[in-house]
Amino acid sequence: MDEAVAAGTATTPAHPSRGAIFDAVRADRTGPVAVRLLRLAHADDPFVRRNVMDLLHSLAPDGPWPGAAEVALARLCDVDEQVRRRAARLLVRAGREDVALNALDELTDPVVRTVLADSLGGSVAHLRADPLASVRFLTHLETLRAAPRHQWPALDMALLADAREAARHLEGVGRRWGSVLFGLDRERHTYVLAARLLAASSTSDIGAGLAREACHGWRAAAVELLPLLVRHCGRVVSPATAAALTTASISEAAMRTHGALAATVPFTPYPRVRRSSGSPPPSFGSSSAAALLAARPVGIGRLAHAPEIFGALLDAGPLTFRQAAQLYNLTFRWPGRMQAGCAPLWLRHAGPTALPRLLALMTPHLGEYTVGEYYLEGLARMGRHALPALPAVTALIDRRTRIPVNDSTQDAEMMLDERLLAAALDARRAIDGDTAPRPPAQPSDPGDTHPAVTDVE
Repeated sequence: MDEAVAAGTATTPAHPSRGAIFDAVRADRTGPVAVRLLRLAHADDPFVRRNVMDLLHSLAPDGPWPGAAEVALARLCDVDEQVRRRAARLLVRAGREDVALNALDELTDPVVRTVLADSLGGSVAHLRADPLASVRFLTHLETLRAAPRHQWPALDMALLADAREAARHLEGVGRRWGSVLFGLDRERHTYVLAARLLAASSTSDIGAGLAREACHGWRAAAVELLPLLVRHCGRVVSPATAAALTTASISEAAMRTHGALAATVPFTPYPRVRRSSGSPPPSFGSSSAAALLAARPVGIGRLAHAPEIFGALLDAGPLTFRQAAQLYNLTFRWPGRMQAGCAPLWLRHAGPTALPRLLALMTPHLGEYTVGEYYLEGLARMGRHALPALPAVTALIDRRTRIPVNDSTQDAEMMLDERLLAAALDARRAIDGDTAPRPPAQPSDPGDTHPAVTDVE
């Protein structure tokens, strides 16, 4: 184990040594492997101490662990800053919030105190007058999460006053702030705050982080904020501003509106990766399509090129009873891409009487990021027949917030929402025949009745 920790393999995901350590410690927290791991937290090499802290942090969620908490407390004053950071997080993770609160009161190291306050979350809400700006900032954020509306102006002012100094010891100040504002649905206030922060060189990176978080949450944010990001980026585009510009470039509405302006500053636009359709689908004649289906079972669940196969048969005439049964199974047995592709074919076969049942199957899946595009494309192929589904499609388009998805990064999740939005716009045009672009939905904050920001020096 000593060698695995020293070499870093113990902290490498899926490495056998890591799995062996986890199995042994979880089986017996007082056993020899756990005891040795705790002792390694006092090794001379800071790299080893960091790895031990990481391992203990990953193992701690199994429940309170007094041994790990004791080690973490001892390492709060480590000479290595990264060890101190990890120790502060571990102390709370290991179930000793009481000890962490005491340490927060007694210690003076701003790095450790900031990490402790961050890890303690709502437990630090009483420290709004703390001498350290980063602790005050975190405290005000926690207070803002549940504050009534009439307290928002004062908390906005307090956060603005501490943001610049807090960023010295706290990472992601703008991102954290934006996340809380999104949770409160304070869209318009977020834009005003981002503008204020971007306008000052000392807080522009914080404003960029806030703007980027807004783009991840609200569809209109990129259109609103991209010009501000360009205007205030300065002669040299900082990494924070470049990242925010890259995120804003994901929005097709923003690039359509401000693309020429964005081209005046150097940044890397987000790559436009469309869903690949692969090779062109093969063409089928009615004879080849019939022969292919004859070789498949009636209870078929999947069929490559089903639209082309059944399309060729429907072009030639009505389906046989067996072919219709196959298409029925492909359409109605399982939700997913196959159902979305076959639903328009079943409409051609069965006629308008089948439409209510088909739309009842399709519309619940329009907002699912894994298959929504396919269902929207299916509605588009139905054209005017899918008119009863237009309200569901329009509701998808008119959302102010991004559709919740799960992907590797927030930018990738935003791109998935953009793809769904584009597919929904295509479907609406195909259904109602509207070819003229419509203005984007405007942000609204029905509860934001006070000015979000006033002058703060």
